[in-house]
Amino acid sequence: MFTQRPDLASRALGGSVMYANDESFADKECLIRVSEPEFTPENFGSKGQIYDGWETRRRREPGFDFAVIRLGVPGTVTGIVIDTAHFKGNYPPECSVEGVYLDGHPSIDELLEAEWKPLLAHAPIKGHTKNEFEIESEQRVSHLRLIMHPDGGIARLRAHGEPQPSLKDFADLPLDLAAITNGGRCLESSNTFYSNANNTLLPGHANHQADGWETGRRRGPGNDWMRLKLAGRGTVDIVEIDTTHMKFNAPGGIRLRGFDADSGRSIDDDSAWFDMLPRTRVQPDGLHRFRVRHLPPATHAQLDIYPDGGIARLRLTGTLTEAAQAAVY
Repeated sequence: MFTQRPDLASRALGGSVMYANDESFADKECLIRVSEPEFTPENFGSKGQIYDGWETRRRREPGFDFAVIRLGVPGTVTGIVIDTAHFKGNYPPECSVEGVYLDGHPSIDELLEAEWKPLLAHAPIKGHTKNEFEIESEQRVSHLRLIMHPDGGIARLRAHGEPQPSLKDFADLPLDLAAITNGGRCLESSNTFYSNANNTLLPGHANHQADGWETGRRRGPGNDWMRLKLAGRGTVDIVEIDTTHMKFNAPGGIRLRGFDADSGRSIDDDSAWFDMLPRTRVQPDGLHRFRVRHLPPATHAQLDIYPDGGIARLRLTGTLTEAAQAAVY
């Protein structure tokens, strides 16, 4: 399901709502908040009922309302969620989404004049609903334009996809090869009962227990795990396992393994994986840093936790191979 992929527009990744042609009732910045939309009935301010979303005036002339969002990390969008939570009589009947890639740090004026290309054509929207749309496009985008036809309110916009950051000026430096902002992402995980494993690859420190990856309580044999694709083929030098805020639900131990797709072996062949960090005890609510030496290059990594629990952040600092450096955008 595309919603398990990173939300490239998220404020947690540095996304920003740069412009809206109208925000008479509710602020455009709400669109990319990480939290789920909240609502308190009969909670009125100077502009009317307070909504945790973006809401425009009632349009009395032809046209549409729109907002411009800078993605936290450029990439290809594979799915869009237009969440109209709590907008029951004031949601737009239709929406569309367009994308554009502009290098560097374009101004609002440059974005308004850009050649936007459609990602989601006019689509009917339901009120108080997470409207999900799969996107079939290979277009790499840095900005989105969310259009309401003609007006109304939207609580959240999620733009899930494949991160494709611009690393050409930094590729020869040590990088966190797991970070979403550098192009890493979680491919799959055994359990996401409480939170998405991609949270462990977000920038900064976790703000609370839900701002990481936490599994349900395992009652049977085995252990939980997450498998990730690295930013590129590279060699890991430092492993950081952060259990901050995981006070009574941290795993008892972890193991980190690597896989090199250039080896020609199958990723499903367990013997093709090598230890980056053997099974190691970890403590609750703290940062664990390990120096690892003389590892072969890897394109993928797998973090096993024993038997279950939560991880706030995973950092894999290392260096891309020369071929991987040459392949970055």
